[in-house]
Amino acid sequence: MKSCARALLALYCLSLAPLGAIAQERAKLRMGVIENSARSISHMGLNIALKRGFMAHQNIDLEIVPLPGVQFQIEELDKGKVDVSHTATPYLIQAVLAGSDTVAVVGGLANPVFSVIGKPGIKSYADLKGKVVGLSLPVDTITLGTLKLFARAGLATDSYEARVLVGTPPRVACLVDVDCAAVPIGQPDDLVLMRNGYEKLGDSLEVIPALQFNVLAARRSWAHAHEDVLVRYVRAIGDAYRYMNDPANRADVVALIAEATRAPLDIADELYRFYFEPYRGIMPRGGEINMEGMSAVISLMHDGGELKAPLPDASRFVDLSFLREAGLQ
Repeated sequence: MKSCARALLALYCLSLAPLGAIAQERAKLRMGVIENSARSISHMGLNIALKRGFMAHQNIDLEIVPLPGVQFQIEELDKGKVDVSHTATPYLIQAVLAGSDTVAVVGGLANPVFSVIGKPGIKSYADLKGKVVGLSLPVDTITLGTLKLFARAGLATDSYEARVLVGTPPRVACLVDVDCAAVPIGQPDDLVLMRNGYEKLGDSLEVIPALQFNVLAARRSWAHAHEDVLVRYVRAIGDAYRYMNDPANRADVVALIAEATRAPLDIADELYRFYFEPYRGIMPRGGEINMEGMSAVISLMHDGGELKAPLPDASRFVDLSFLREAGLQ
C-alpha cells in the first residue's frame, strides 16, 4: 500500500510540475556555419551556448556543419542540408526576394563595429587614392557601410581599386601580406593590428547607428513543423547572450572571447569593455531581433543600389513567434 501511495503521490506532483520541468526528448539539430567566420566575435553566442551547457540544458545535440562561403548559408537551408544557419541579413533578404522559404528566427550580432584599418603610413581616406582597398561582396553591410564612410570623406569609388575579399582572414592577409592599403575589419583583429602600427581611419558606428547585422535563420516550413525543438534552440541562444551580458560573468566571458578568437587576454578584455561598459547594442541582450535594425539593413541595401523601391517591409523576413514563445521578444 505504501509503495502504491508513493507512486500516486509522484504522479500527482508530476501533473503539477511546469511543462519545462518535464524531461524533453533529446533532439539533433544541424547548424550551418561559415568556416572563415567560425572563430569570430559574431559567433560568441553560439560558442557560449555550447561551452556553458545551454544547448545541453535544452536537450539539443547541435551538429556544426561547416559551410565554405556566404553563398551557401541560405542555399543549404533551402536544400534541407542544414536546419538552421548563421547568415548576414542582406543575404537572407536577397534569398527571400528570390523565392526562398527562409526567415530569421533569432537575432545574432546586432550592430557590429567594422573599422577601416590602413597600412602603416595611411593616415586618411585621401591616402587610399590609386591604391587597392579590400571589401566584401557588394551586398554585404560591411561593404555598404565602408562605402558610406568613403562617400562622407569625399573618396570617389573610381579613385581606388576595390577587391572583393569575403571573410576577415582574407582581408587581414591582404592588408598584412599583400597589397591592400586598407580593409574593413571587426574585433578583435582591428585592435591587434592597431597595436602593431596599423592605422584606424574610421568605423561603421559613425554612419550606421542601428543595424541587425546577422541572424540565425531557418526555413519557415521546417521551423513550424519542428516548433518545440526550435524554441528550445532559441532559448539556449538567448540564455547564452544573457550570460554574456551579465557583469557577474565578465571574467569568464573575457576568457571565452580570448579562447574563441585566439586574441591575447588583454585584447579580449578591451573588446569586452568596448562592447559592454557601457552597453552599446552591439550584441543582443537575449537573442532578440531588432526590427528597426532590420529596416536599416533594407535602407542600406537601397542606398547601395542592391534594392529598388518600393522597399519590402522588414516583417517579411522575420518570424518572431519562436522568440516570443521562448520569452525573448
